[in-house]
Amino acid sequence: MHAVSTSLLLPLRQITEPGFRWPLLKGVLGALLAFGGLIWLADWGVSSLVGGEGWLATLAGVLGGVLVLVSAVWLFVPVMLGIASLFLDEVAEAVERRYYPALPPAVGSGLHSQVWAGVVLGLKMLALTIVVMLLTLFAPPLGAVCFWVLAAISLGNGLFEGVAQRRMSVPEASALRRRLRWPVWAVGGVLAAAALVPVLNLAVPVWGTAAMTHLMQRVKQGAPG
Repeated sequence: MHAVSTSLLLPLRQITEPGFRWPLLKGVLGALLAFGGLIWLADWGVSSLVGGEGWLATLAGVLGGVLVLVSAVWLFVPVMLGIASLFLDEVAEAVERRYYPALPPAVGSGLHSQVWAGVVLGLKMLALTIVVMLLTLFAPPLGAVCFWVLAAISLGNGLFEGVAQRRMSVPEASALRRRLRWPVWAVGGVLAAAALVPVLNLAVPVWGTAAMTHLMQRVKQGAPG
């Protein structure tokens, strides 16, 4: 567990560096735009279905916005993984430049392979999310626990493989992730818990990318915790 705790703590030392600060700012703006757009779309869609400009249309729009806010909790993980992919290289390079300067330039799998692997992972997690959502309707406490477990696995697997694919093929990244599944899921569990905290959740993509970069390199190089 030393590698896990160290991987989660080391990124905090770089939080004010440009390599972290600008991706964090872009991630926050991206999240606000994504969820703001969903709320607006729901409001517009419900109001259009109801029609008119009376109190019923207004109420329907408000209820639609509330529904999207609730759904946003379930959509947070795929949205964060999507945002993280936009500046994954920038954050990983900042970590490697400071802590692992002896590494050669990153030459990993092709963009097509990375995109396809991401789509497959996303579809799997979407199917599991639907199952957990249905479970939550009938057993809320159990559903909440299952949602956290699913978020931990999704964030852990998605962020680790995204980082690993910068320096190896997709099959190699998947094999390494399976070998390190428990540390990967442990980091993912902390990130999933952080994703439930307002404001802190906006830092999850940058923090998670940096943590997975540390985890992979420290395990590969046999660095002490």
